[in-house]
Amino acid sequence: MVLPCLDEAGALPDVLAGLPPGYRAIVVDNGSADGSPEVAASLGAKVVHEPRRGYGAAVHTGLEAATADIVCFADADGSLDLRDLPRLVTAVEGGADLAVGRRVPTGPGVWPWHARAGNVVLARLLRGRGLPVRDIAPLRAADRRALLGLDVTDRAFGYPLELLIKAQRAGWRVREFDVRYGERAKGTKSKVSGSVRGTLRAVRDFGRVLAR
Repeated sequence: MVLPCLDEAGALPDVLAGLPPGYRAIVVDNGSADGSPEVAASLGAKVVHEPRRGYGAAVHTGLEAATADIVCFADADGSLDLRDLPRLVTAVEGGADLAVGRRVPTGPGVWPWHARAGNVVLARLLRGRGLPVRDIAPLRAADRRALLGLDVTDRAFGYPLELLIKAQRAGWRVREFDVRYGERAKGTKSKVSGSVRGTLRAVRDFGRVLAR
């Protein structure tokens, strides 16, 4: 279980406690200044450091550090319910090449309008390319070797989008499941949906991926 992390000390205790039995956490610290690596290590997680800033950089470093045949990915902010992971892993074990989550908000105001609107546009573009998804894979599971072979190169916010595009081009069988999406842990802030500026940065990265 790869958890890219940037200043998520307030969320990590509950996130790591919520891992299903048998799942091992790799927390990839991306330059936290709030003690996140120390918190993760004290709770038994494997901590890997990635000095290059960027969501994709942290995810890829975690993928390289993983040893399990099937690797899962989630944000470390507490917004996703990791009890949903076994359904995704079961799908991969059953023949899917990639299993992803579709966020279903657990309450009003959980998903800011600007982030939701951007997601709707991108998901529509992906469906137009023949990929039956309605979200940009916030929770996902795949075979480790196959994912490395897909050669996703984006090291910023565009990583999940490039993953989906390359999966479609490679003819991967992609299955999407509804997953619970709640409030982030108190004291943490989303790098994307936490502000209009963050969402615009993500849109910039997504646009770069789509233009390739």
